[in-house]
Amino acid sequence: MTAPAPLPPEEVLARVSTVPDPELPMVTLADLGVVRAVERAADGALEVVITPTFLGCPAMPAIERALREVLAACGHPQGRVRQVLAPAWTSDWISAEGRRKLAGHGIVPPGPASAPLPVRLGLGLPCPHCGSVATWPQSPFGATRCQAVLVCTACQETFAHLKAM
Repeated sequence: MTAPAPLPPEEVLARVSTVPDPELPMVTLADLGVVRAVERAADGALEVVITPTFLGCPAMPAIERALREVLAACGHPQGRVRQVLAPAWTSDWISAEGRRKLAGHGIVPPGPASAPLPVRLGLGLPCPHCGSVATWPQSPFGATRCQAVLVCTACQETFAHLKAM
């Protein structure tokens, strides 16, 4: 079997932009703002440039493996993934579509990272199940390090909140 003809960086970017996040599979890496670019390195190899949401994110090996698979399928078997840590990832990079997808799956998307912290007056984030703001934090960490768990006192359901960073 012959290798596919190498696709141009723009087409590779379009394809890597569809890779789902392994921890939040309802959103893509592009929805989260993790994929920053696809560009040629000095040696001519194609690189997918990413910024992880957290240093030490346990999903990074799976993310890099999935991106290398896309590179190979796009005719760039020698392509690589390069992590860029500056500027640091911010939840402001989550696209409007990503926020919509998160909310549609019961995860409250974060507000602007630069917004001042709210003064708690007994009202929390709106519950994605019933809409009540009678919510309170249950745990600073949820299924992933980038999530917190809240409880709704109105419907008694717990729900995830993607933290602003």
